[in-house]
Amino acid sequence: MGKECHPLLSGRRKARSNYSHGFSSAEMQTLATICDTILPSIPLEEKQDHPAGNKALEYFYKASGSQAPIPDEVAEILVKRGLIEAGILIRVILMILSTKLGTFLLCGSLCLSKKWPFINRFSCMSFENREKVLQKWFKHWFLTPVRVAFMYIKALCLFVFLSRVDENGSNPAWEAINYHVDIDENVCHSQKERPLQKGIIETMYETENTLPHSFTQKGLRVAQRSEQNVLKINCDVVIIGSGCGGGVAAAVLASSGQKVIVVEKGNYFTPSDYSLLDGPSHDQLYESGGILTTVDGKVMILAGSTVGGGSAVNWSVCIKTPKSLLKEWAEYHKLTLFGSHEYLSAMDTVCERIGVTENCVQEGFQNQILRKGCENLGLEVERVARNSSENHYCGSCSYGCRKGDKKGTDRTWLVDAVNHGAVILTGCKAERLILERNKNGSVREKKCSGVIVKALSNNITMKLQIEAKATISACGALLTPPLLISSGLKNPNIGENLHLHPVLMAWGYFPDSNSEFKGNAYEGGIITSAHKVVSGYSNVRALIETPELSPAKYGVLCPWESAFDMKQRMLKYARTAHLITIVRDRGAGEVKVEGRISHKLSPLDKENLKAGLRQALRILVAAGAVEVGTHRSDGQRIKCKGISKKELEEFLDTVYPAEGAMSQEEKWTLYGSAHQMGSCRMGINEKEGAVDENGESWEAEGLFVCDASVLPSAVGVNPMITIQSTAYCLSKKIADSLKKKQSS
Repeated sequence: MGKECHPLLSGRRKARSNYSHGFSSAEMQTLATICDTILPSIPLEEKQDHPAGNKALEYFYKASGSQAPIPDEVAEILVKRGLIEAGILIRVILMILSTKLGTFLLCGSLCLSKKWPFINRFSCMSFENREKVLQKWFKHWFLTPVRVAFMYIKALCLFVFLSRVDENGSNPAWEAINYHVDIDENVCHSQKERPLQKGIIETMYETENTLPHSFTQKGLRVAQRSEQNVLKINCDVVIIGSGCGGGVAAAVLASSGQKVIVVEKGNYFTPSDYSLLDGPSHDQLYESGGILTTVDGKVMILAGSTVGGGSAVNWSVCIKTPKSLLKEWAEYHKLTLFGSHEYLSAMDTVCERIGVTENCVQEGFQNQILRKGCENLGLEVERVARNSSENHYCGSCSYGCRKGDKKGTDRTWLVDAVNHGAVILTGCKAERLILERNKNGSVREKKCSGVIVKALSNNITMKLQIEAKATISACGALLTPPLLISSGLKNPNIGENLHLHPVLMAWGYFPDSNSEFKGNAYEGGIITSAHKVVSGYSNVRALIETPELSPAKYGVLCPWESAFDMKQRMLKYARTAHLITIVRDRGAGEVKVEGRISHKLSPLDKENLKAGLRQALRILVAAGAVEVGTHRSDGQRIKCKGISKKELEEFLDTVYPAEGAMSQEEKWTLYGSAHQMGSCRMGINEKEGAVDENGESWEAEGLFVCDASVLPSAVGVNPMITIQSTAYCLSKKIADSLKKKQSS
């Protein structure tokens, strides 16, 4: 790969001889053997359906999950990013399998041998028997923790194998699966452009000596308390988070004359910094490095963690809040904001600022298929508006838009904020809010006067005490509740009512011989078309769209039936189209401690997911797929050539939203979530919500929430416009309130 990018996003790492995962040699031997069973070396000459002399294919079949440094990288990610109990569980199983007795207990007769020592450790078993053991455990419903452990190892092994790059920024497996990272340098922006430069303070480039000076240069008052190792900074408004909520709030408040500081945990990257590489982009641009699940491992969760938050890595979809939902929030929840002209006007303002366009000049492979399948079935398919130009043909915007075409908050609202004097502090994590007893005679018992922040750079050990007249938590539905709870707030709605827009996928394979659909699955705008699955009463049951699915994500989601089948599936990657089914979940979950997320589907959610998943499969068949299926653990699929309508419907009758791997069912599946909302919902009183209609905490004066967590329920469509419009209205109210206090 010839292009330059930010060092943190390059993925180029020197060979490591030491790892900090702490696994013993016996554990690592067993882990490497499991990785080899999941992804073994297979002689190409045994397979007659591939041409001889293809070096890329030869490498792909020869490659093994046990080759260095894959097992060490798997262990490192597990310790660094995984759930604590997952790490403990996997280490216990690895220790058990490193002994003969333990192997016998978990593997039964498959570990027996006719020769001494008669019982083999897992690492000494034949490949055929090891494969049978994994196949057995992936189906086992009794001791589900063992199944979950193997699921984690399988997912991480394939993620590492398919996302690692060499010193040239390439992966040898990519050529075999026909995957190419877009390295087009003909972009329309200056390679040195940094639109937030005059307002940015990046702590990874600062020291304890330079940081105070950087604040004063930006017009902020600071006071250093050496004895307490604290740097005190004063401003009018401090905003925690820079995404769809925080970015909009920063622009509105800075434009109103307030001195604003935005605190962002992630780093600042510009279009020329992005590498579009899966591994390092996940690590730097997503919460928990993109390795985040619910505590039961059922739902894989993606949430942005960089300047711009989710708007920097989302799929550009701009759908206004549905009118039926606004009516529900205004009438059922009695929140007048959502029935007001003010909110409707805010949606127009937001769409104008982020450059929303309605049309798409050229659709990519997956969207062509969605549109064609719907047309062949006589179904309605809609154009999807995006915050980019009509010519935007980028399938990698989930790793940042290298062309600078997508207009996230880092290229719009935060630019407005910086132009009005706002300061953006990167690489800093909010530890707790500064709360004290309220002596103003307010109905709120507490008063918030700012936030204590910790720099993530090793060069800075002192804490930052940012004091402000108004403090806004905008760190998203997964992080705002833990911050509020750990700071001492008690409202029972904080951390509850978490909605995830759970997603299941259907896939269809369209070989190269099908010339009707040009390109590959990873090319073109990610979402440009959508189909609504409606009931007889015109109620939307599900939304069918197309996802971004890199090779590594594909490997994680693909069901593992056998080692050879896994490699065969990967070779079909480039021409395998996926359709996602999104539902507006009535079920909910909670997040009260950082990283501890739970969620439960309601019976209606399951029925809607089933309807959407079956419709997605019909669309793929109608578009001409030669094979379709789901990601259920048993590899559910059907060949489509010559299939009758009756046979298809019989297959569809077997399609349903399975439970997760921890369920006591033989067949299970992995869900996805890219939208999280509702965990600090707005309510007309403290029993109904965590914040009032102005976004202010019912418990602490001067503390506001301005992100997706204030939404009263799930939205049912991609929520960016809803979040930004809500944030716009709330921040306008905060600005008016501050002006009134200043004038009085």
